[in-house]
Amino acid sequence: MHPETDKVMADRIAKLALEDGSVYTGVAFGADGEVDGEVCFNTSMTGYQEILTDPSYRGQIVTMTYPQIGNYGVNAEDVESAKPHLSGFVVRELSRRVSNFRAEGDLDSYLRTAGIVGIEGIDTRALVRRLRVRGAMKGILSTVDLDDASLVAKANASPGLVGRDLVREVMPAQSRVWNENLHSLAVLEPSGHQPTPVDASAPHVVAIDCGMKWNIARHLSDMGCRVTVVPATASSSDILGLQPDGVFLSNGPGDPEPLTYAIGTIHELLGKAPIFGICLGHQLLSLACGAKTFKLKFGHRGSNQPVMNYATGVVEITSQNHGFAVDEATLPADLEVTHRNLNDETIEGVRHRKLPAFSVQYHPEASAGPHDSSYLFAEFRKLMGK
Repeated sequence: MHPETDKVMADRIAKLALEDGSVYTGVAFGADGEVDGEVCFNTSMTGYQEILTDPSYRGQIVTMTYPQIGNYGVNAEDVESAKPHLSGFVVRELSRRVSNFRAEGDLDSYLRTAGIVGIEGIDTRALVRRLRVRGAMKGILSTVDLDDASLVAKANASPGLVGRDLVREVMPAQSRVWNENLHSLAVLEPSGHQPTPVDASAPHVVAIDCGMKWNIARHLSDMGCRVTVVPATASSSDILGLQPDGVFLSNGPGDPEPLTYAIGTIHELLGKAPIFGICLGHQLLSLACGAKTFKLKFGHRGSNQPVMNYATGVVEITSQNHGFAVDEATLPADLEVTHRNLNDETIEGVRHRKLPAFSVQYHPEASAGPHDSSYLFAEFRKLMGK
């Protein structure tokens, strides 16, 4: 960097404080300000713009384990919602150079415009080790209050995620028709890929949006479905009034158990139409069937999570982002486990034994991440055909 840049960056001090009393001092980037949230980490090597705009990160300060972030810049296509939703962003090194033919801007400017506080220059390895040993913790990221004791006290006073309904903060205000297909870079063989045509006879999917990643809706549309997106607060009568051939339950942020309105709606929809859930949608389907959930120690976040598919015996490498999981000890007899996480043996997928309903804890739409599990969208369409 130039000496002038060094001085400017040195003047922008930021601090990250955890509820256990640890404080990390680094250099601010993005917006100035102070934010609280649960401090977690993501092990993906790419896809930082998709992570930033994933509504499931609402209420979280995300740490990237990959050491340099921002090297390929940002663009208008690689977004999973209209804006970033996370509380803060933590990296070891912010790339000063953008080098990609698709880049339309740099990460620092993008976060500044979006009002997201970032910090770089801290030892992210030490931070992640602490989170793995002690679990995800409440934290404060600030460029305005640099007093350690004050920041630690604020971290302890922050609300955390348990018991909070964060879905209402990210869900759409009203219903809408979705009509965007997959981008050319999001399919395995882009040169020969053609979306399935959609007409009035195509299956109609009503997607319950709890903070849905846009690539999910793109997959549903790309395989030839008419897609209507409705808020998570939509009633079962609202949804059935749209005459769905299938109902999709989306991902979303925070604790699933406070979402009694969505759980009740899903319970009423069981048996009325085929149901497919992803991530939070998986948890909500399980809760609607009588199971319980629990908070993971540090969650699963990254695009390299191994999952066993019991039906095929194949290990799928998956993209994941969740801090809660379904408690297997509470699983009702009507649900069978279809997928399992090979790192910690938690449930990664369930299927109803009697009704057309299934779900997975991970993200088959990826974006960013591997395409191993994209077949699940075809399974949903096949289920609607039956």
